[in-house]
Amino acid sequence: MTRMTRHLALWMLLSLAVLASQSAMAQELPDFTGLVEDAAPAVVNISTSREVETRSMPFDQFGGQELPEIFRHFFGERFGERFGEGMPMPPGAHGHSEERRSLGSGFIISEDGYIMTNAHVVKGADEILVRLNDSRELKAELVGADTKTDVAVLKVDADNLPTLTLGKSEDLKVGQWVAAIGSPFGLDHSVTSGIISAINRTLPRDVYVPFIQTDVAINPGNSGGPLFNLDGEVIGINSQIFTRSGGYMGLSFAIPIDVAMDVADQLRNDGSVSRGWLGVMIQPVSRDLADSFGMDKPQGALIADLDPEGPAARDGLKAGDVILEVDGQAVDRSSTLPRLIGRVAPGEDVDLEVLRNGEHQTVTVSVGDWPDAQQNGSGQDGDASPARLGIVVRPLESGQHDQAIDHGVRVVEVDPTGIAAEAGIRAGDILVSIGEHAVESPEQLRELIGELPEDRSVPVRLYRNGHSYYVALRLAQE
Repeated sequence: MTRMTRHLALWMLLSLAVLASQSAMAQELPDFTGLVEDAAPAVVNISTSREVETRSMPFDQFGGQELPEIFRHFFGERFGERFGEGMPMPPGAHGHSEERRSLGSGFIISEDGYIMTNAHVVKGADEILVRLNDSRELKAELVGADTKTDVAVLKVDADNLPTLTLGKSEDLKVGQWVAAIGSPFGLDHSVTSGIISAINRTLPRDVYVPFIQTDVAINPGNSGGPLFNLDGEVIGINSQIFTRSGGYMGLSFAIPIDVAMDVADQLRNDGSVSRGWLGVMIQPVSRDLADSFGMDKPQGALIADLDPEGPAARDGLKAGDVILEVDGQAVDRSSTLPRLIGRVAPGEDVDLEVLRNGEHQTVTVSVGDWPDAQQNGSGQDGDASPARLGIVVRPLESGQHDQAIDHGVRVVEVDPTGIAAEAGIRAGDILVSIGEHAVESPEQLRELIGELPEDRSVPVRLYRNGHSYYVALRLAQE
């Protein structure tokens, strides 16, 4: 055999080896064609519309003078309306209603027309339209929505609809393949795929959801659509993206289907969602605190204070306790505790492993119901209650006043997903006034909340650590 022949044979062997390797790699990559064919009929497009009152100045008036023609040329005929929104209304100014539309995704969970999506997709909608895979458009009724988990259930008047098979999100593993079907930017039934990047992610403003993090391409319009495993089972609802550009940037988050279905069942059966409540103010355990408590590493949720009328105080928990486990489930960080307690049905007992004075103890607590649920269940107006802001308040007791203030109510608990938390109100603050009205009692606070305007900020005066502090509070339009 000549040298050229030997080189040619070696080249052919190497080529065959590369082809064999590529073929093996291709066989290992997932094929989503069958999944898409089976699942696509049960994935829907959701469009919503609502009328919004806007305030604007007439085009031909700006400070009492006609707008220069150059503004018309560069900014268009509606420059005056856009520029004038939110500005003080001069003489001749007017208001008008404007229709706003939004798009999202969803999927059918029952043959008789129940559909799952995100709460933010249908928030404030006057009309909800569902477009099926066969191009039918059906009006949908909102059965219920839970903003804390961002889950909503819709109902359309139809029978024998295609449905999806639900999986178990508790069985998920990091690295496994997943696929999403939805309507990014209104483009129906777009399919993207990737892997699970992490599980049990707790996001800063969504403490009740252990999110699934993926690298699946998710864009505006995908919200509410299903996330599938390779068996074609729904294991999550695509809900959020982390982005600085408005588009997909590699971090996508889905609500585990186990969490979503628990919420959906409550919405369908009861019309609302109940959550367990301890009545504690917690903080993270830093490394220095862990050392001071004699702990090997920072973990758990440190109780900084308790609602004196809450379940935790009633059943023996104390400030300074570090909660390490809830019914055997580890509390690896403070943000884990609200999620674990929130999934407990009110009235049930939980065994809490706590570290107290260097010793491990088990304290059994009968979990309470979140105060907003208690107020709504008592026949009081929940929309005019402090719970609408996501806070629990108590009257100022003797000795809690300061020379600088002689009135107010103490905030004893703040829902981290609520309006108050977004404004910057913290547990321990004294709420002194709303707008120009002094707050004298929880009852008066209820009245003031009922009179608050929607979609407009009002100043709230707080008293915190010996100093006055103002935040802007805005009630979202229902």
